[in-house]
Amino acid sequence: MTAPWNDWNHIVKLDPDKTLVEGETFEDVCETGTDALEIGGTLDMTADKMQRVIDACAKYDVPVYQEPSNPAVVVDDDALDGYLVPIVLNAGEVSWITGAHKEWARIDDVDWEKTTTEAYVVMNPDASVADLTGANCDQTPEDVAAYAEIAEHMLGQEIVYVEYSGTFGDPEVVAAAQDSLDEATLFYGGGIRDYESAHTMAQYADTVVVGDLVHDEGVDAVRETVEGARDAIHAQAESA
Repeated sequence: MTAPWNDWNHIVKLDPDKTLVEGETFEDVCETGTDALEIGGTLDMTADKMQRVIDACAKYDVPVYQEPSNPAVVVDDDALDGYLVPIVLNAGEVSWITGAHKEWARIDDVDWEKTTTEAYVVMNPDASVADLTGANCDQTPEDVAAYAEIAEHMLGQEIVYVEYSGTFGDPEVVAAAQDSLDEATLFYGGGIRDYESAHTMAQYADTVVVGDLVHDEGVDAVRETVEGARDAIHAQAESA
């Protein structure tokens, strides 16, 4: 059975602790053409905040996934298509590799049929996620490629996520990660703010993730990134 993210070019990540641009709605976000919504954030997360955004988005025809930052914010809701759970491979704190996940399994009945992990490599040392996880972001393209390779072949990960969180990353790093993968899907997030940045990274990543843009600039800017990602993917398909 083909995983749904194998066909995704673009994801909007909604942070429940942030607001949308004035006058815009979650329906507007769902109508941007994005392939999926990921509900999650790093700081100040609660289950109630998560639930509010899930409820607002579930009525529209876009897949909705929760990305829980810790076990306490996991929402049990049939409206969710699934859970995408981060494992930060270059974390300095082991809790972000297995510890928090162990606690989730200990205190709750995890719906494993709806749960998939994302093998993160965090690359922006100034990002909240790097600070929270104690990530070692001093990684070369060769280092990131090696992380991607062990994620797929040693840890059995279906998704590898190169995360620059808030800043536009190095395409050479993303290309190196892609070259090391056989079947896993490569997500890229960080600094995707317009058509050109989405088009650039979609030449290397399978899926680009837009987060801050939807909260800071709004749906018109997000729609540009959807077009940039799809144009890059289509151009590659035509040249193959």
